[in-house]
Amino acid sequence: NKPEWYLTQVLMWIGNHSKFLDDKIQPILDKAGSSVNAVLEFSRALVMLILEKLAADIPCLLYDDTLFCHLVDEVLLFERELCSVHGYLSSFPSCMHILSEESCFQRWLTVEKKFALQKMDSMLSSEAAWISQYKDITDVDEMKVPDCAETFMTLLLVITDRYKNLPTASRKLQFLGLQKELVDDFRIRLTQVMKEETRASLGFRYCAILNAVNYIATVLADWADNV
Repeated sequence: NKPEWYLTQVLMWIGNHSKFLDDKIQPILDKAGSSVNAVLEFSRALVMLILEKLAADIPCLLYDDTLFCHLVDEVLLFERELCSVHGYLSSFPSCMHILSEESCFQRWLTVEKKFALQKMDSMLSSEAAWISQYKDITDVDEMKVPDCAETFMTLLLVITDRYKNLPTASRKLQFLGLQKELVDDFRIRLTQVMKEETRASLGFRYCAILNAVNYIATVLADWADNV
């Protein structure tokens, strides 16, 4: 239940040994005419240990939503730091390959959808759902975006950020399919609320729904260039 213990330990080992490997080991490799990068090889060996650990742990966690989600969150944070801080190469073995394996990946999709739907329930039932966060700041709030629409688009963006480093396009497309389902689900929810408001089509909530639809359509159009 604490994958961050060994993930953080590996990051510490890489950070603590990088200077020694660069200063003492790399010159020996260079002198021998080797193309090997000492820090990257050290990192790769440690990541292989993590892959063994994950392969053993994941089957035990698959049906505990809380522990499984925590593991995925920690692995994604680890991957981000490994690549951005320590320059680990995307062509090397990584934890994303483990998360892409069929049983693990399908479980990840399932819990991602479950928690996204829960988030949508809470955002639409909130008292502030149809109020703009920036209603008192005119130059920021030209579109008068209700809170629920902004929160929903942030949810989609967070999901994209979580799956964007998956190693294969087919897995990314499955996540895109989930996002399309969520957009359609949100559309249905907006339609249901709108039907309750048809008698007051110039009312506050009806206008807020139209603003929400306009905002979501605009943002999706902006995202169209994002492969």
